[in-house]
Amino acid sequence: MTTTRPTFDDFLAWLESGREHGQVHFDDRQQCWHVLGHPEAGVVLSDPAVFSSDLTALQPAQDDLALFQRGNLVRMDPPRHRELRSLVNQAFTPRVVAGLEPRIAELTTELLDRAGERFDLVDALAYPLPVIVIADLLGVPTSDRELFRRWADVLLGQEVDPDQGLVEAGERAVAAVAPTVREMNDYFLDHIRSRRTHPGDDLTSRLIQAEVDGRRLAYEEIVGFVGLLLIAGHVTTTATLGNSIVAFSDAPDAAAEVRVDPDLLPGAIEEVLRMRTPFPRLARITTADAEVGGVRIPAGQVVLPWLAAANRDARVFAEPQRFDVHRRPNPHLTFGHGVHFCLGAPLARLEARVALRLLLQRYRDIEVAADEPVEHRNPWTMVAVSRLPLVVRPA
Repeated sequence: MTTTRPTFDDFLAWLESGREHGQVHFDDRQQCWHVLGHPEAGVVLSDPAVFSSDLTALQPAQDDLALFQRGNLVRMDPPRHRELRSLVNQAFTPRVVAGLEPRIAELTTELLDRAGERFDLVDALAYPLPVIVIADLLGVPTSDRELFRRWADVLLGQEVDPDQGLVEAGERAVAAVAPTVREMNDYFLDHIRSRRTHPGDDLTSRLIQAEVDGRRLAYEEIVGFVGLLLIAGHVTTTATLGNSIVAFSDAPDAAAEVRVDPDLLPGAIEEVLRMRTPFPRLARITTADAEVGGVRIPAGQVVLPWLAAANRDARVFAEPQRFDVHRRPNPHLTFGHGVHFCLGAPLARLEARVALRLLLQRYRDIEVAADEPVEHRNPWTMVAVSRLPLVVRPA
C-alpha cells in the first residue's frame, strides 16, 4: 500500500495481505517487524523485559517530549511502570468506576437533550461525555475541553507513510507535535502548582501527595502522567461510541437484536472493540534476541504488534469478518495485554454501555445522514470517525 490515508477497508486488506508473508515478518521499507497473529501478539505484549515499551532511542532528543515522557506510563517498563501505575490504580478501582455510572447517565441525558433530532454524534456526545468525566477525575476545568480536543487532534492526526522508515517517520512526527506537547506541559505544570496550593478531591491532588519508595513524585513526573490520562482517558470512548453506531449501521440485524434484548449490549460493545480497534497497533523494541511464532527477531529491533490484525485472526475468531454480538469468548487485544493492559478499560466500557443504552432507549431510529459526509480518522493512527452526522427519531 502506498497511500498515506487509506479507507478502513483498504487498511484491513493491507493487513490481511501481510499474512501472506507470515504472522511475523520483517518489513524492509519500514525497517520493523510486523506481528499480525493473535497468539504471536500476545507473546510480545506479555514480556516487557524482552519487548520494551521505551522507544526513546527511536526519537531525536527533544526537551518537551523528554519532559512529557518522564511520567508517560505507555512508554515505561517495569519496575518504574509498576510503581507509578499502582498510584493511579486507586482512581480506577471497580468500586470507583461503578460509582461514576449515575454521573455518566446524567451527562448523556443532558447532552442529548441539547442535540435535537439531527446532530453530529462526535460533537454532541461522543467527545464531550468522556472528556468531561476524565477532566472531573483529574480536577481540570471542563470548560477547556475544546483545547484538549485540539491537542488530541494534533497528536493523533499525523500522517503515516507505510513506505517510510520508522526512524525517519518518528523524526518528522516529533517536529510536528513538539509545539503542542510544550503547550500541554505548560498547562499541566500550572494545574499541578495550583493543586499543590489548593488541593481538591481529584487524582491530580492525590498524585501530588503520593509517595513511591519513600519519595514524592516530581511535578515533571506528574505532567506526563496527567496528560496521558486526559488524552487516553477520552479518545478511546469517543472512538468506541462512533464506531458502535457505524457498526450497527453496517449490521442492522445485529442492532435490532440489541434493541430487543439490551442484555446483548455489553457483548456488542466487545465486538465493536474487536472489529474496529481504536488504536490499531502498538510498538516495542527488543532488548535481546527473541523468538515469536517460530521467527527469530534480533535484539534492538522495532516490533509492531498489530492489534487490528490480531483481533481478526481466523485461528482465534471464527468468521472474523462477521459482526457477532453473541461471540463467546471474545479475547480481543484492543485494550492491550500484560502489564500495559489499559487501566481505563473499565471506565471506557462503562461509558460506552451507558451512552449506547440511553441512545437506544431514547430513539427508535438512529440513521447515519445520507446527505452529509462521514469523516474518518486516518486508520494508520486511529480507527474512528471524527464526524458522524445522524438523523434520529424519538421513541
